[in-house]
Amino acid sequence: MAEEQDLHAPVSKWKMPVGVFFKDARRVFKWDILGKEILDIALPAALATAADPIASLIDTAFIGHIGPVELAAAGVSIALFNQASRITVFPLVSITTSFVAEEDTVAKMNMKSEKGEQLQKADMLDDLEKGAAKPNGTAKENGKRLGNGKMEEASAEDDEHVAAGKGAPEAKGESSDNGLLESSEANKAIEENVKLEKAEKGAAKNSDPLENGSRTTVDKLPSDLMSTNKKEKIKKQKRHIASASTALIFGTILGLLQAIFIIFSTKVLLGVMGVKSDSPMLAPAQKYLKIRSIGAPAVLLTLAMQGIFRGFKDTRTPLYVIVVGYGVNIALDPLLIFVCGLGIRGAALAHVLSQYLMALVLFIILTKKIDLLPPSIKDLQFGRFLRNGTLLLARVVAVTFCVTLAASLAAREGPTPMAAFQTCLQVWLTSSLLADGLAVAGQAILACAFAEKDYKKAIATATRVLQMSFILGVGLTFVVGIGLYFGAGIFSSDVNVLHLIRIGLPFVAATQPINSLSFVFDGVNFGASDFAYCAYSLVLVAIASIVSLFLLSKSHGFIGIWIALTIYMALRTFAGVWRMGTGTGPWRFLKGRSPP
Repeated sequence: MAEEQDLHAPVSKWKMPVGVFFKDARRVFKWDILGKEILDIALPAALATAADPIASLIDTAFIGHIGPVELAAAGVSIALFNQASRITVFPLVSITTSFVAEEDTVAKMNMKSEKGEQLQKADMLDDLEKGAAKPNGTAKENGKRLGNGKMEEASAEDDEHVAAGKGAPEAKGESSDNGLLESSEANKAIEENVKLEKAEKGAAKNSDPLENGSRTTVDKLPSDLMSTNKKEKIKKQKRHIASASTALIFGTILGLLQAIFIIFSTKVLLGVMGVKSDSPMLAPAQKYLKIRSIGAPAVLLTLAMQGIFRGFKDTRTPLYVIVVGYGVNIALDPLLIFVCGLGIRGAALAHVLSQYLMALVLFIILTKKIDLLPPSIKDLQFGRFLRNGTLLLARVVAVTFCVTLAASLAAREGPTPMAAFQTCLQVWLTSSLLADGLAVAGQAILACAFAEKDYKKAIATATRVLQMSFILGVGLTFVVGIGLYFGAGIFSSDVNVLHLIRIGLPFVAATQPINSLSFVFDGVNFGASDFAYCAYSLVLVAIASIVSLFLLSKSHGFIGIWIALTIYMALRTFAGVWRMGTGTGPWRFLKGRSPP
């Protein structure tokens, strides 16, 4: 009670609830219910996120045995396809997770209230029927009593009462009459006992056995049968999740549009990526990219369904399906590339087949959980998806532009700085992706908590995942720092490249905590459905970062680019801290005000 009063107690307008980030910090390693729930969602989600880069790496290894030209062509094509997919996938998956979690939580709350009402009605019917059954039960008991050899006692008592009131002659006559009546009643009672015994024997066959071997019979009243039938119907009836159906429709449409766009503009897009018309990479890159684009609908659908399962707080099912799918991809690679002689086309085809397999399996599993056909088209949430999806699309464009600009500025420094920058960038981004699991867990749990208006759990979840992300970032600082320092030779043997990698190493390692916090803050804000703030704040961050990239790269070169990227991630983290730390938007309840 005290905590609830503190939660809703009014706070001064100028007092900022920044201390919320340190709330229950000692419990960050505690294996309690919340900690288990977070890790149950986060670990499978992180593994699923890592599965695609691992599969792409194995694909690249097989393609590398075809030839260096094919390897370079596949690298450009994969980068182009992934970039196009990221622009459409990220908004779709993010809003799907939040919307499905909210809608599923509301549906469960409604089902609980309906079940409670049904149980109350059933109890009322039971009470009424039991009250009506009492007279019949009393008559049966009297019949049993008379039929069990107690007729004489009853008739004797009646004779005594009659004799005392009317005299012996009358008593004698009436006693004979009473005897006849009682004998007929006794016969009826005996017949009823026989019927009851037969009924009990028949019921005993269908009765439930007890632990000691005996059986017990339970008379089911009509209300019990009605409530049982209703419960069975409720169990059999699948839920309608309109946001899930909407996500699948959007995934299909976006996937088809992406496939058509890439197939018919392959040469132009490859030209933008630097593949000229006279380059030997052009022909194999076109072959790979066109075939790979056929799988775009499957990619979008698979990721949309991952968002749906995440909304259900189920990240294990997608993980199992993804592992099987990419296992099939790896098995098909040598078969199609070398045995069938398809070369680079075989690698693309193996990837496409595995994507459609994953989409099909996830779809079958999903149809068993929910009803994907909405009652009507009006139930679909096209407007809500478009509105929030457009906001997140602007956010993705801003993020992509910053990273792409940094890479282009590094390329202007020359091939050696570009090679070092690309190595540092891949390590920088890949290691930070481990925080995505915590972001997914925070988003799913927070979306449910806000739907239930359980603000106490919302605070506990947000602070716990943020604290976990900071600790994860600190751990990654040491792992990345030591690993990249001693393992830089894996990426290049050039002395100058290795020298620049070690120069960029402090930035790559030291920024891991703020990178992790930044990614998890995104999940926290998405869980609170604060999509507008996420979009607008990141656009402002991108503008400031772009200015710093131009200025610092011009004055400090390679180091200046990494300083600017550090500023970029620090500003992203600051935007997340500001929203929650100032108690604005959906976090207004931290200052004792109701959220919008």
